[in-house]
Amino acid sequence: MASTVLVTGGTGYIGSHIAVALAAAGHVPVLLDDFSNSEHAVVDRVRELAGVAVTCVEGDVRDTALLRRVFHDHPVTAVIHCAGLKAVGESEARPLAYYDVNVNGSLRLAEVMGEAGVNRLVFSSSATVYGQPDVLPVDEQAALRPHSVYGRTKRQTEEFLRDLARANPNWHIAILRYFNPAGAHPSARIGEAPRGRPNNLVPLMCRIAAGEYPELSIHGSDWPTPDGTGIRDYIHVQDLAEGHVAALAWLAQHAGARTINLGLGRGYSVLEVIAAFEKACGRVLAKAFGPRRPGDVACYYADATRAEREMGWRATRALDAICADAWRWQQAGGRYR
Repeated sequence: MASTVLVTGGTGYIGSHIAVALAAAGHVPVLLDDFSNSEHAVVDRVRELAGVAVTCVEGDVRDTALLRRVFHDHPVTAVIHCAGLKAVGESEARPLAYYDVNVNGSLRLAEVMGEAGVNRLVFSSSATVYGQPDVLPVDEQAALRPHSVYGRTKRQTEEFLRDLARANPNWHIAILRYFNPAGAHPSARIGEAPRGRPNNLVPLMCRIAAGEYPELSIHGSDWPTPDGTGIRDYIHVQDLAEGHVAALAWLAQHAGARTINLGLGRGYSVLEVIAAFEKACGRVLAKAFGPRRPGDVACYYADATRAEREMGWRATRALDAICADAWRWQQAGGRYR
């Protein structure tokens, strides 16, 4: 059933793709963002791709008065919560900010949702809550041992959402643990556009291939993996966005809090990702090995069978599509300004 859906962090990389996917499914997205890590021009791009009037409210998810106005002014029936800080390395240097935005912001949002009688929530969690898993692929029952402040803020938010659902059976909550989002919309109108030097591998390779940075620093060559570089499960941002829409539909019939992995279901090493990107862009990237980053782990990739079994969703776009769409976005400018 179509509904009005509030997307917090709705002008960010993932939020903007979710907004377009929601509109394609017949929903009406309402975006909330403080634009601390995004641009106002995103809104026009989302409207263009959505083909409908998309409302955007500027503000902080920790601002309860603002949240109350949003729920008063718009017939919101569900929320997809993407707002938050997300850089693993930065979280180690700024733990107070990460707990304040990621945990406190989620608490404020749930509080106001309860006041407004809105009980459907899709929460943007992360596979970083697992840390280094004992068994691969990692399923939703795996132990939670996050290695970073960022991962611990996600784990803490998950815990209070599960407590909330146990205390009040009216809540319908999907906790989506996604692995490494990458790529861009195939139109090349929206994509990942970090300010300054990117922290993530794929956008950094885009900028290097475009001549903005001289070389790629690979964080560690001595990981216990076949080629010595870290292995991750890369999921196309379009698959990820469609997973949120599927979760929203699933929640209409399921109460409680359910944790679901969103991933491709296989891992790629850093060197494999570099090779695929070099094929997509038609050039060889300068690269050098550097030290490991604090908070990183050697290898993880998803067991995503629960998502397919329960929500009817699975990732269909592989690494080649991720690299091709990311490079197309870079060729179109790779930015909103």
